[in-house]
Amino acid sequence: MQNIPEIKPGQSIDLLKELHILTRDGKLNQDSRRKLKQVYHLYQFIEPLLKQVLEDQPRLTLVDHGAGKSYLGFILYDLFFKSLDKDAHIYGIETRDELVKKSEELAKKLGFPGMSFLNLSVADSITSPLLPATVDVVTALHACNTATDDAIRFALEKKARFIVLVPCCQAEVASVLKRNKGKAIGKSVLTEIWRHPLHTREFGSQVTNVLRCLQLEAHGYQVNVTELVGWEHSMKNELIIATFKDLPRARPSERLREMMQTLGLEEMSERFFTPA
Repeated sequence: MQNIPEIKPGQSIDLLKELHILTRDGKLNQDSRRKLKQVYHLYQFIEPLLKQVLEDQPRLTLVDHGAGKSYLGFILYDLFFKSLDKDAHIYGIETRDELVKKSEELAKKLGFPGMSFLNLSVADSITSPLLPATVDVVTALHACNTATDDAIRFALEKKARFIVLVPCCQAEVASVLKRNKGKAIGKSVLTEIWRHPLHTREFGSQVTNVLRCLQLEAHGYQVNVTELVGWEHSMKNELIIATFKDLPRARPSERLREMMQTLGLEEMSERFFTPA
């Protein structure tokens, strides 16, 4: 195989071939070189979080929601988890049974014993006995619409120290804004922000993530929002990283409630106000 400087020492060549980053003969074309760069870009956000967990305890548990082909889980395991002991584990949660089975087969083929794959919805995973009572890191990349909110609820229930989200396909808030638009128009000049249908959709997406951030802050998390540049060819490029710091909760809770009242979203209170 050609010497490829982009590949990190110790990386599984077989895994990179299975993920179609390397061709079957071990070569890297321009498209796969870009894909590998995207993987490393995401990894640089998550690796420091994993190291912080291990500074305080010997075990490490990560749950990846909406795992799909478990692309993220396999890369994380290969670059970080496989060098750790048996107390390090990754769980991939996915509703499509055929993808779960393929991931199980690949983990067995590669000799990655610290990976498990569960055919569950994100919502069902919250109460599933197949998952531990607490987890350290929760990821949900492009988990569509309310699956991101279920992942947040899961992370809060499991007392996750770190939460990494790339939200996707969030239409529910926009639909509520649209439905209540008639009652809101004229009350405030701010309703002009979502008067037009295209703006309703864009504003709804923006508001959804703002409410999610306030929800996390209302549970004591410190929230950082940035761009996940180059992860996919998608406009859904927002990366939310939440770190539990046990911060004061009163002000973000008040702001969350006030924002929902201002925008006429009270009917969605149960979604964003989760018990502490």
